[in-house]
Amino acid sequence: MSPLFLASAASAAGTPAGTPIENTATASYDDGGSTVTVDSNTVSLIVDELLDIAVTWADPGDVTAAPDEDDVVLAFTVTNGGNGPEPVVLTIDHNRAGDDFDPDAVTLFVDTDGNGVYDAGTDTLYNAGSPPVLAADESITAFILGDMPSAADGERSEVLLTGTAATGSGAPGTVFAGQGEGGGDAVVGSTGASDDDSGFYAIVDADLDLTKSATVVDPFGGATQVPGAVVTYRLVAEATGSGSLANVTITDSIPADTTYVDDSITLDGTSLTDATDADAGAYDGSAISVALGTIAGGSSKIIEFQVVID
Repeated sequence: MSPLFLASAASAAGTPAGTPIENTATASYDDGGSTVTVDSNTVSLIVDELLDIAVTWADPGDVTAAPDEDDVVLAFTVTNGGNGPEPVVLTIDHNRAGDDFDPDAVTLFVDTDGNGVYDAGTDTLYNAGSPPVLAADESITAFILGDMPSAADGERSEVLLTGTAATGSGAPGTVFAGQGEGGGDAVVGSTGASDDDSGFYAIVDADLDLTKSATVVDPFGGATQVPGAVVTYRLVAEATGSGSLANVTITDSIPADTTYVDDSITLDGTSLTDATDADAGAYDGSAISVALGTIAGGSSKIIEFQVVID
């Protein structure tokens, strides 16, 4: 995952808040053959602090999770677009109307080492009583960790993160007298000094359907189930859903009063050996097994083997 932490060296907001701007005018005139210079009083201004906050969901798309999975991470970039250092208050709304489910619990962390990746035990749990102070034009990554409920495959959840300047927010141009850096005023910028963005969880799940059937060929070319008849069992393993299933293994015991036909196991039409070796099949004297590994939702595997009725 590429780093999401950004810190720009440029000053998009212009002159730093609290910077004094001083100007003195000069006049000169002739007085009896000499030049006289007169200075005006010095006018001193302090650059006011501009309050501008931006919040952007940083993940490339829906963050997928399994039902009942805990601590699933959403990443957001929080930027101070103002011209002075500003504490940014962060709030979460995970009970959004119109989505499919709400996370069971959410927590908020601030990226401590600036690598843009959530690191348990390293990144800092957000403290509402001491919000992070962002320098002018500084960006940080904030992580929302959510616990998934027993939601269904394909369901989505919206989580909103809001960042607000601690000094204040409101309509652009709103002035907070004397509350800016260096004793100047703080002035609300174009974002209203508050911004939000939504991140989304998507549940990815899969189930396995296993169907078994049998065909019989008797010694006379018919389908009677007499001694000596060959029974071909067919197992169809079908994964449904948008997720995948890992470490899938199919086993089937050889029925009583039958004898397994050596090396009769096939997987999707390809013969497998009875030995426990490099291929997926095995026979241990009482049951066959086929290791299918990972099966993606929407795919299926067909296993066949034979026995002879004693």
